[in-house]
Amino acid sequence: MNTILPVRHMLLALAVVAIWGTNFVVIRVALDHLPPLLFASLRFCLVIVPAIFFVPRPAVPWSNMAAYGLLIGAGQFGLLFVAMQGSISPGLASLVIQMQVFFTIGLSIWLTGERVRLFQWAALVLAVSGIVVIAIHTDATTTPLGIGLVLVAAASWAGGNMASKRSGVRSLLPYIVWSSLFSAPPLFAMSLILEGPEAIASGILRADGATWAAVLWQTVGNTMFGYAAWGWLLSRHPAATVTPMALLVPVFGMAASAVLLGEALPPWKIAAASLVLSGLAFGILYPRWMDRKVRAVALPGPDGL
Repeated sequence: MNTILPVRHMLLALAVVAIWGTNFVVIRVALDHLPPLLFASLRFCLVIVPAIFFVPRPAVPWSNMAAYGLLIGAGQFGLLFVAMQGSISPGLASLVIQMQVFFTIGLSIWLTGERVRLFQWAALVLAVSGIVVIAIHTDATTTPLGIGLVLVAAASWAGGNMASKRSGVRSLLPYIVWSSLFSAPPLFAMSLILEGPEAIASGILRADGATWAAVLWQTVGNTMFGYAAWGWLLSRHPAATVTPMALLVPVFGMAASAVLLGEALPPWKIAAASLVLSGLAFGILYPRWMDRKVRAVALPGPDGL
Protein backbone atom coordinates (compact mmCIF):
# COMPACT_ATOMS: atom_id res chain seq x y z
CA MET A 1 0.00 0.00 0.00
CA ASN A 2 1.15 3.53 -0.75
CA THR A 3 1.94 5.66 2.29
CA ILE A 4 1.75 8.93 0.31
CA LEU A 5 -1.47 9.92 -1.42
CA PRO A 6 -1.06 10.74 -5.13
CA VAL A 7 -2.54 14.09 -6.13
CA ARG A 8 -5.66 12.51 -7.66
CA HIS A 9 -6.29 10.44 -4.55
CA MET A 10 -5.68 13.47 -2.34
CA LEU A 11 -8.27 15.42 -4.33
CA LEU A 12 -10.72 12.53 -4.03
CA ALA A 13 -10.23 12.42 -0.24
CA LEU A 14 -10.73 16.20 -0.07
CA ALA A 15 -13.92 15.86 -2.12
CA VAL A 16 -15.28 13.26 0.32
CA VAL A 17 -14.52 15.26 3.48
CA ALA A 18 -15.88 18.42 1.82
CA ILE A 19 -19.14 16.58 1.07
CA TRP A 20 -19.33 15.19 4.61
CA GLY A 21 -18.61 18.60 6.11
CA THR A 22 -20.95 20.71 3.96
CA ASN A 23 -23.62 18.02 4.39
CA PHE A 24 -24.56 19.62 7.71
CA VAL A 25 -25.79 22.65 5.79
CA VAL A 26 -27.74 20.34 3.47
CA ILE A 27 -29.35 18.72 6.52
CA ARG A 28 -30.41 22.13 7.80
CA VAL A 29 -32.08 22.92 4.44
CA ALA A 30 -34.20 19.75 4.51
CA LEU A 31 -35.21 20.31 8.15
CA ASP A 32 -36.89 23.57 7.16
CA HIS A 33 -39.77 21.46 5.83
CA LEU A 34 -39.40 17.83 6.91
CA PRO A 35 -39.73 16.56 10.49
CA PRO A 36 -36.30 15.18 11.54
CA LEU A 37 -37.24 11.53 12.07
CA LEU A 38 -39.17 11.45 8.79
CA PHE A 39 -36.18 13.02 7.04
CA ALA A 40 -33.87 10.38 8.51
CA SER A 41 -36.19 7.55 7.46
CA LEU A 42 -36.40 8.91 3.90
CA ARG A 43 -32.62 9.08 3.78
CA PHE A 44 -32.30 5.37 4.51
CA CYS A 45 -35.24 4.39 2.28
CA LEU A 46 -33.40 5.90 -0.67
CA VAL A 47 -30.22 4.10 0.38
CA ILE A 48 -32.14 0.81 0.21
CA VAL A 49 -34.05 1.36 -3.03
CA PRO A 50 -32.94 0.74 -5.70
CA ALA A 51 -29.38 -0.17 -4.57
CA ILE A 52 -30.41 -3.32 -2.71
CA PHE A 53 -31.48 -4.89 -6.02
CA PHE A 54 -28.00 -4.43 -7.49
CA VAL A 55 -25.67 -4.80 -4.50
CA PRO A 56 -25.09 -8.35 -3.21
CA ARG A 57 -25.74 -8.97 0.48
CA PRO A 58 -22.46 -9.11 2.41
CA ALA A 59 -21.57 -12.37 4.15
CA VAL A 60 -22.35 -10.92 7.58
CA PRO A 61 -24.81 -12.20 10.24
CA TRP A 62 -28.18 -10.45 10.22
CA SER A 63 -27.71 -9.64 13.91
CA ASN A 64 -24.57 -7.65 13.12
CA MET A 65 -26.27 -5.69 10.35
CA ALA A 66 -29.25 -5.06 12.63
CA ALA A 67 -26.98 -3.64 15.33
CA TYR A 68 -25.23 -1.39 12.82
CA GLY A 69 -28.48 -0.27 11.21
CA LEU A 70 -30.12 0.64 14.52
CA LEU A 71 -27.07 2.40 15.94
CA ILE A 72 -26.32 4.41 12.81
CA GLY A 73 -29.93 4.98 11.76
CA ALA A 74 -31.99 5.63 14.88
CA GLY A 75 -28.96 6.43 17.03
CA GLN A 76 -26.60 8.58 15.02
CA PHE A 77 -28.72 10.18 12.31
CA GLY A 78 -32.07 10.15 14.11
CA LEU A 79 -30.70 11.99 17.14
CA LEU A 80 -28.47 14.27 15.05
CA PHE A 81 -31.39 15.41 12.89
CA VAL A 82 -33.59 15.98 15.95
CA ALA A 83 -30.82 18.06 17.57
CA MET A 84 -30.27 20.10 14.43
CA GLN A 85 -33.90 21.19 14.29
CA GLY A 86 -33.34 24.24 16.46
CA SER A 87 -31.16 22.84 19.26
CA ILE A 88 -27.68 23.16 17.76
CA SER A 89 -26.20 25.04 14.80
CA PRO A 90 -24.92 23.04 11.80
CA GLY A 91 -21.32 24.19 12.28
CA LEU A 92 -21.15 23.15 15.93
CA ALA A 93 -22.99 19.90 15.18
CA SER A 94 -20.27 19.00 12.66
CA LEU A 95 -17.71 19.61 15.40
CA VAL A 96 -19.35 17.93 18.41
CA ILE A 97 -20.23 14.77 16.44
CA GLN A 98 -16.48 14.17 15.99
CA MET A 99 -16.37 13.09 19.64
CA GLN A 100 -17.25 9.71 18.13
CA VAL A 101 -13.51 9.20 17.76
CA PHE A 102 -13.06 9.13 21.53
CA PHE A 103 -16.18 7.07 22.12
CA THR A 104 -14.87 4.55 19.58
CA ILE A 105 -11.51 4.41 21.35
CA GLY A 106 -13.27 4.01 24.71
CA LEU A 107 -15.47 1.17 23.45
CA SER A 108 -12.47 -0.55 21.91
CA ILE A 109 -10.52 -0.29 25.18
CA TRP A 110 -13.52 -1.53 27.19
CA LEU A 111 -14.10 -4.54 24.92
CA THR A 112 -10.44 -5.53 24.63
CA GLY A 113 -9.31 -4.68 28.15
CA GLU A 114 -6.56 -2.43 26.85
CA ARG A 115 -5.39 0.28 29.24
CA VAL A 116 -5.88 3.95 28.37
CA ARG A 117 -2.55 5.48 27.41
CA LEU A 118 -1.33 8.89 28.56
CA PHE A 119 -1.56 10.54 25.12
CA GLN A 120 -5.18 9.36 24.85
CA TRP A 121 -6.04 11.07 28.13
CA ALA A 122 -4.31 14.23 26.92
CA ALA A 123 -6.21 14.16 23.62
CA LEU A 124 -9.50 13.59 25.42
CA VAL A 125 -8.88 16.47 27.83
CA LEU A 126 -8.24 18.83 24.91
CA ALA A 127 -11.38 17.77 23.06
CA VAL A 128 -13.61 17.81 26.14
CA SER A 129 -12.29 21.29 26.96
CA GLY A 130 -13.66 22.41 23.60
CA ILE A 131 -17.07 20.88 24.36
CA VAL A 132 -17.06 22.65 27.75
CA VAL A 133 -16.41 25.98 25.98
CA ILE A 134 -19.42 25.30 23.75
CA ALA A 135 -21.58 24.35 26.76
CA ILE A 136 -20.66 27.58 28.54
CA HIS A 137 -21.77 29.63 25.55
CA THR A 138 -25.13 27.95 24.90
CA ASP A 139 -27.81 30.27 23.52
CA ALA A 140 -30.91 30.15 21.36
CA THR A 141 -29.04 28.47 18.52
CA THR A 142 -27.12 25.91 20.60
CA THR A 143 -28.73 24.47 23.73
CA PRO A 144 -27.58 21.95 26.37
CA LEU A 145 -30.19 19.55 24.96
CA GLY A 146 -28.72 19.91 21.47
CA ILE A 147 -25.18 19.24 22.71
CA GLY A 148 -26.39 16.23 24.70
CA LEU A 149 -28.29 14.75 21.74
CA VAL A 150 -25.30 15.13 19.42
CA LEU A 151 -23.00 13.52 22.01
CA VAL A 152 -25.37 10.54 22.26
CA ALA A 153 -25.44 10.46 18.44
CA ALA A 154 -21.63 10.38 18.50
CA ALA A 155 -21.72 7.48 20.98
CA SER A 156 -24.15 5.65 18.69
CA TRP A 157 -21.80 6.25 15.77
CA ALA A 158 -18.99 4.73 17.85
CA GLY A 159 -21.15 1.68 18.54
CA GLY A 160 -21.80 1.39 14.81
CA ASN A 161 -18.06 1.58 14.19
CA MET A 162 -17.51 -1.37 16.52
CA ALA A 163 -20.26 -3.37 14.81
CA SER A 164 -18.73 -2.60 11.41
CA LYS A 165 -15.28 -3.61 12.66
CA ARG A 166 -16.60 -6.91 14.03
CA SER A 167 -18.32 -7.65 10.73
CA GLY A 168 -14.96 -7.87 8.96
CA VAL A 169 -16.38 -6.34 5.77
CA ARG A 170 -13.95 -4.89 3.26
CA SER A 171 -16.47 -2.99 1.16
CA LEU A 172 -18.59 -0.59 3.20
CA LEU A 173 -21.22 0.24 0.59
CA PRO A 174 -23.03 -3.16 0.42
CA TYR A 175 -22.87 -3.36 4.21
CA ILE A 176 -24.48 0.08 4.57
CA VAL A 177 -27.15 -0.64 1.96
CA TRP A 178 -28.27 -3.91 3.57
CA SER A 179 -27.95 -2.60 7.12
CA SER A 180 -30.30 0.22 6.17
CA LEU A 181 -33.10 -2.36 6.25
CA PHE A 182 -32.84 -2.00 10.01
CA SER A 183 -32.57 1.80 9.95
CA ALA A 184 -35.53 2.98 7.87
CA PRO A 185 -38.42 1.04 9.51
CA PRO A 186 -37.73 2.03 13.16
CA LEU A 187 -37.09 5.64 12.11
CA PHE A 188 -40.41 5.78 10.25
CA ALA A 189 -42.20 4.11 13.19
CA MET A 190 -40.74 6.69 15.59
CA SER A 191 -41.73 9.47 13.19
CA LEU A 192 -45.29 8.15 13.08
CA ILE A 193 -45.50 7.90 16.88
CA LEU A 194 -43.55 10.99 17.96
CA GLU A 195 -44.11 13.41 15.06
CA GLY A 196 -47.53 12.18 14.03
CA PRO A 197 -49.31 11.58 10.70
CA GLU A 198 -50.29 15.26 10.38
CA ALA A 199 -46.69 16.49 10.67
CA ILE A 200 -45.56 13.83 8.19
CA ALA A 201 -48.23 14.77 5.65
CA SER A 202 -47.61 18.49 6.15
CA GLY A 203 -43.86 18.08 5.77
CA ILE A 204 -44.18 16.12 2.53
CA LEU A 205 -46.69 18.60 1.09
CA ARG A 206 -44.55 21.63 2.01
CA ALA A 207 -41.29 20.10 0.76
CA ASP A 208 -39.95 21.96 -2.26
CA GLY A 209 -37.29 21.09 -4.84
CA ALA A 210 -34.45 22.12 -2.51
CA THR A 211 -35.81 19.83 0.20
CA TRP A 212 -35.97 16.78 -2.05
CA ALA A 213 -32.55 17.63 -3.49
CA ALA A 214 -31.22 17.62 0.08
CA VAL A 215 -32.80 14.22 0.75
CA LEU A 216 -31.34 12.85 -2.49
CA TRP A 217 -27.93 14.33 -1.67
CA GLN A 218 -27.98 12.47 1.64
CA THR A 219 -28.19 9.25 -0.34
CA VAL A 220 -26.16 9.84 -3.48
CA GLY A 221 -23.48 12.26 -2.30
CA ASN A 222 -23.07 11.61 1.40
CA THR A 223 -23.60 7.84 1.39
CA MET A 224 -23.19 6.26 -2.04
CA PHE A 225 -20.27 8.38 -3.25
CA GLY A 226 -18.79 9.27 0.13
CA TYR A 227 -18.55 5.81 1.65
CA ALA A 228 -17.68 4.10 -1.63
CA ALA A 229 -14.85 6.56 -2.35
CA TRP A 230 -13.56 6.44 1.24
CA GLY A 231 -13.58 2.63 1.19
CA TRP A 232 -11.77 2.67 -2.16
CA LEU A 233 -9.04 4.92 -0.71
CA LEU A 234 -8.68 2.75 2.39
CA SER A 235 -8.27 -0.34 0.20
CA ARG A 236 -5.30 1.28 -1.57
CA HIS A 237 -3.59 3.18 1.23
CA PRO A 238 -2.88 2.58 4.93
CA ALA A 239 -5.59 3.84 7.27
CA ALA A 240 -2.95 6.06 8.93
CA THR A 241 -2.55 7.89 5.62
CA VAL A 242 -6.26 8.34 4.82
CA THR A 243 -8.11 8.77 8.14
CA PRO A 244 -6.37 12.00 9.29
CA MET A 245 -8.07 13.69 6.33
CA ALA A 246 -11.36 13.30 8.23
CA LEU A 247 -10.14 16.00 10.61
CA LEU A 248 -11.16 18.47 7.90
CA VAL A 249 -14.87 17.50 8.12
CA PRO A 250 -15.73 20.00 10.90
CA VAL A 251 -13.56 22.62 9.19
CA PHE A 252 -15.68 22.34 6.05
CA GLY A 253 -18.81 22.10 8.20
CA MET A 254 -18.19 25.29 10.14
CA ALA A 255 -16.97 27.21 7.08
CA ALA A 256 -19.98 26.18 4.99
CA SER A 257 -22.38 27.03 7.79
CA ALA A 258 -20.78 30.47 8.16
CA VAL A 259 -20.77 31.24 4.43
CA LEU A 260 -24.09 29.70 3.36
CA LEU A 261 -26.21 30.08 6.48
CA GLY A 262 -24.57 33.10 8.08
CA GLU A 263 -23.61 31.21 11.26
CA ALA A 264 -21.51 33.54 13.41
CA LEU A 265 -17.95 32.52 14.27
CA PRO A 266 -17.13 34.47 17.44
CA PRO A 267 -13.74 33.95 19.16
CA TRP A 268 -15.15 31.41 21.64
CA LYS A 269 -16.40 29.21 18.80
CA ILE A 270 -13.01 29.33 17.07
CA ALA A 271 -11.35 28.48 20.40
CA ALA A 272 -13.71 25.54 20.96
CA ALA A 273 -13.07 24.23 17.45
CA SER A 274 -9.32 24.58 17.94
CA LEU A 275 -9.44 22.58 21.19
CA VAL A 276 -11.59 19.79 19.76
CA LEU A 277 -9.56 19.54 16.55
CA SER A 278 -6.29 19.63 18.51
CA GLY A 279 -7.51 16.76 20.64
CA LEU A 280 -8.58 14.77 17.58
CA ALA A 281 -5.31 15.46 15.76
CA PHE A 282 -3.18 14.59 18.80
CA GLY A 283 -5.07 11.36 19.44
CA ILE A 284 -4.82 10.26 15.82
CA LEU A 285 -1.40 11.53 14.76
CA TYR A 286 0.74 11.17 17.92
CA PRO A 287 0.89 7.34 18.01
CA ARG A 288 1.70 7.27 14.30
CA TRP A 289 4.48 9.81 14.77
CA MET A 290 5.90 7.75 17.64
CA ASP A 291 5.70 4.58 15.55
CA ARG A 292 7.67 6.24 12.76
CA LYS A 293 10.21 7.51 15.28
CA VAL A 294 10.69 4.02 16.74
CA ARG A 295 11.07 2.52 13.27
CA ALA A 296 13.60 5.16 12.30
CA VAL A 297 15.69 4.34 15.40
CA ALA A 298 15.42 0.62 14.72
CA LEU A 299 16.65 0.89 11.12
CA PRO A 300 20.31 -0.05 10.63
CA GLY A 301 22.73 2.73 9.75
CA PRO A 302 24.82 2.93 6.59
CA ASP A 303 27.40 0.59 8.08
CA GLY A 304 24.75 -2.05 8.65
CA LEU A 305 24.89 -1.73 12.46
